[in-house]
Amino acid sequence: MAGPRPVVLSGPSGAGKSTLLKKLLKEFDGVFGFSVSHTTRNPRPGEENGRDYHYVTREVMQTSIDNGEFIENAVFSGNMYGTSKAAVQHVQAKNLICVLDIDMQGVKNIKRTDLNPIYISIQPPSMQELEKRLKDRKTESDESLKKRLQAASVDMELSKEPGLFDVVILNNDLDEAYGKLKEALLEEIKIVKNTTKA
Repeated sequence: MAGPRPVVLSGPSGAGKSTLLKKLLKEFDGVFGFSVSHTTRNPRPGEENGRDYHYVTREVMQTSIDNGEFIENAVFSGNMYGTSKAAVQHVQAKNLICVLDIDMQGVKNIKRTDLNPIYISIQPPSMQELEKRLKDRKTESDESLKKRLQAASVDMELSKEPGLFDVVILNNDLDEAYGKLKEALLEEIKIVKNTTKA
């Protein structure tokens, strides 16, 4: 795929990926593009179709997956999620660094493609802190919270696998974590800025 190298951002729900991403997009306006994933789950309050997710039916999503239109897909809490090739190409075509917010299952799927992204894992300081963050959101049922914490435990363990990620960032302090994230992406940011000027 032509264009800047994409970035795969992974880590458990509540690790702070969205917060770090918002800071990055704000500071480097016109450098990053967000790949909009597909999902079969219903929109949450404030979410918009085409901006937060492409909300589709299971039938539509399954057909697209069967046709090889997805880079990765996964099922979580009974809902399907996935990233289409078109969503990534759409961002790269604008000379933007495509950001992919993807779970561990997705990371392993992408390793089998020719995407060649920078793999970054954002991890919480501890399970206790993660549980607190998820409870503070007040969006999770007890059942959903339990599932997210189980998934997080697996995610935290797998992120230690040698060679899986280029960078693992422990999000204990937001500013410090953001500094490390920026540092990991500096080379690609420079390339995009220089190309844009040219």
